[in-house]
Amino acid sequence: MPTTARELADWHFRSGAIDRLLPPWEDVEVLERPGAMADGAVARFRMRKFGIGIEWVARHHDVHPGRGFSDTQERGPFRSWVHRHSFLPEGDRASMLEDRVQYELPGGLLGRALGGRTVAADLERMFAWRHQRTRHDLQHHAAFPGERLRVAVSGTNGLVGGSLVPFLSTGGHDVRRIVRGKADAARGDVAWDTRSSSFDARALEGLDAVVHLAGAGIADVRWSEERKREIVASRVGPTASLARTLASLERKPRVLVCASAIGWYGDRPAPQRVDEDSAIGEGFLAETCEAWERATDAARNAGIRVVNLRIGVVLSARGGALAKLLPPFRMGLGGAVGSGKQGMSWIDLDDLLGALRFVMSADVHGPVNAVAPEPCSNREFGRTLGRAIGRPAVAPLPAPAVRAMFGEMGERLLLEGAYVRPARLRQLGFRWALPDLEAAFRFETGRFA
Repeated sequence: MPTTARELADWHFRSGAIDRLLPPWEDVEVLERPGAMADGAVARFRMRKFGIGIEWVARHHDVHPGRGFSDTQERGPFRSWVHRHSFLPEGDRASMLEDRVQYELPGGLLGRALGGRTVAADLERMFAWRHQRTRHDLQHHAAFPGERLRVAVSGTNGLVGGSLVPFLSTGGHDVRRIVRGKADAARGDVAWDTRSSSFDARALEGLDAVVHLAGAGIADVRWSEERKREIVASRVGPTASLARTLASLERKPRVLVCASAIGWYGDRPAPQRVDEDSAIGEGFLAETCEAWERATDAARNAGIRVVNLRIGVVLSARGGALAKLLPPFRMGLGGAVGSGKQGMSWIDLDDLLGALRFVMSADVHGPVNAVAPEPCSNREFGRTLGRAIGRPAVAPLPAPAVRAMFGEMGERLLLEGAYVRPARLRQLGFRWALPDLEAAFRFETGRFA
């Protein structure tokens, strides 16, 4: 691991580590988190395998801060299970993460004969993924070593916001959730009254950063005129209200990071390439993003550094576009959409979290493209996904079918695109953990080459 053994151990001992270590292909719900990593602390999960619900209860013991800890199954699918996590120094700035698991399957010889190889392969796959995820997070946190921020995050019920909270927590940051309705004061939540579009100003005083990610899902349902108004209203109004609230504070945050999208560039056919200095595009998505970014003006005018993060297609097997594509691709139904020439500017979820953390502290303001170093065509995207999961992408989806099934939403999101480059992240020295598309697909699906 690219950090000291102590820093590696601290990552595992902090709140959020459990959430960061759950593979996206596993159907697992965390029922109880240990209040602190100490002897006797309990973690409880509910998992589903082959449609069967299983409760897993693990108790921590032999806890040695900075060195390691163990957990033993008290209830779960194994006859016995003991897992030792060790954090071993490897020189001044590197370390070794060792997971040593001793387990016994139920059913004796018959259980081992029927499930031994499958279980061993599943564990190898899971730990390979967990070790990559740990390395990604540590790499991103290492960009600003020793810096600890107080951060408030909105949109925490979504894929990105829900992942950002544990990502920041394991990095040692103090994270508050901006929540609709009644806030949990014990957790430090910040109340957001959606009826009056107001935020609890007192709870926002003295923060270092605010990250605003909330907004109605743009691809959740077919667009109608009413749905389009909802998409705009859910972004522009709350953003403007939050910006005004932050501007009014005595102790303002140093930075407001507000989500935007690469839809700002509109449809840009190949061979065009766009970056943050390019002109705005045309159409509903471009107009929505422009209004969304302008809604942060009150904070900017009050001297708060504002970053408008133009986010590309986020890759995660847990949600978003990739999660929707995987079932048809696994059945051999994947392929190019329409001409297949439209741009796909993507970013893996782990790198998006790293970019969000990076712009909180980097010397940058205004638009920043959160995409991987090189965009690709829709056809290349499909071929690469099929190759990564071992399914040829041979079933194209014609443009007329897209328009018939999804209307304007399909036209804008599937048949149009742009080749977007992350010029500002490159200039600032941001390091992507997954800059390669096939590697990102393999990581998200656990299909390691």
